[in-house]
Amino acid sequence: MKVMHKTLAVLLLASATTLAQADEVKVAVAANFTAAMKEIATAFEQSTGHTALVSFGSTGKLYTQITNGAPFEVFLAADQARPEKLVKEGEASGEFTYAVGKLVLWSTDPTLITDGGAVLSSDRFEKLAIANPKTAPYGAAAIEVLKALGLEDGIKSKLVQGDNIAQTYQFVATKNAELGFVALAQTVKTQGGSSWNIPEDLYTPIRQDAVLLKKGDDNPAAKALIDYLKGPEARAVIEKYGYGVE
Repeated sequence: MKVMHKTLAVLLLASATTLAQADEVKVAVAANFTAAMKEIATAFEQSTGHTALVSFGSTGKLYTQITNGAPFEVFLAADQARPEKLVKEGEASGEFTYAVGKLVLWSTDPTLITDGGAVLSSDRFEKLAIANPKTAPYGAAAIEVLKALGLEDGIKSKLVQGDNIAQTYQFVATKNAELGFVALAQTVKTQGGSSWNIPEDLYTPIRQDAVLLKKGDDNPAAKALIDYLKGPEARAVIEKYGYGVE
């Protein structure tokens, strides 16, 4: 009987220790990485016991929230500029590139994009969706592409802007715009439609950096998430969604 009591006490102690070690981490994530991050967050919890509480939005708006005191502990941006600023300001550390994003021109109409970017200089559409280039790196990349193709001025009247790349995708998915510049990751599991993978020499590489924010310095779950993002399980998910990894 004493042995049974001792065994039960050990099991209860082990269980209590596990619960004590399971923490939550508040994560700000660029909208283009929504699907991949949801999958990673689930796997992270199964692997570590920690829970990732994730908020999605445009990189610019998330950065503003962070600098205004939002309680995020890890930041996954869609660029390098904002994480670099946070590091320089002493608000973050450990910057690294977790994914390299790719831009695609996409339409739900399977007959619209049939010859690369030729459709952009045609009269076969009325609305072209892009993310806000001031706050969303994928929107800035879209403007670079239009400039490189010599189409920026002539197409301005057709542009509709989403607050972030997720809203931009929705404009096209709901046919409020016939086509749009979105993240390749958003179309990986999309059935039908037509698309053009934008040549990567037409825009600056979209290197997406992550940082440990100052508020996460003393949170084991925050540091565990950073480590997990660098590991093989997360990298496999990131590549599955069409991102490059370094």
